[in-house]
Amino acid sequence: MSKIEQRLQTLGIVLPPPPEPKFTYIPCSRTGNLLYLSGQDCRVDGNLLYEGKLGIDLTIEQGQEAARQTIINCLAVMKGYLGDLDRVVKIVKVLGFVNSAPGFGDQPFVINGASDLLVEIFGDAGRHARSAIGTSELPFHTPVEIELIAEIRD
Repeated sequence: MSKIEQRLQTLGIVLPPPPEPKFTYIPCSRTGNLLYLSGQDCRVDGNLLYEGKLGIDLTIEQGQEAARQTIINCLAVMKGYLGDLDRVVKIVKVLGFVNSAPGFGDQPFVINGASDLLVEIFGDAGRHARSAIGTSELPFHTPVEIELIAEIRD
């Protein structure tokens, strides 16, 4: 069992199978030693963990749970592509979108649910540059969508 797989097991995280795209895109694209992930959401067994807007329908804590699940789905995509998460050298960048009610400005707190989990799993290699963006709508009423860039090794 790989180091990252052991860490996931210690944290009680079981990665789902990578989701199949329903539209015209691929889940990830590699160029050189960088892996770019398409936006993922907070689905569990095909259903959104939460739906709605932060600041009106959902609390910051629920948003953090959604962001955490979204990163688990990102890891599933990476594992599906790489076969072994120990090939991840570093998480380079996280771009988090938060479905926000008017006046909601706590997007960074929501996306910390994702960032904190990446550091728990990868240690210093999980520390990353980040943007946490508020948006008025996200597809299917998901509260969080995240894409990321990871440096990988062969």
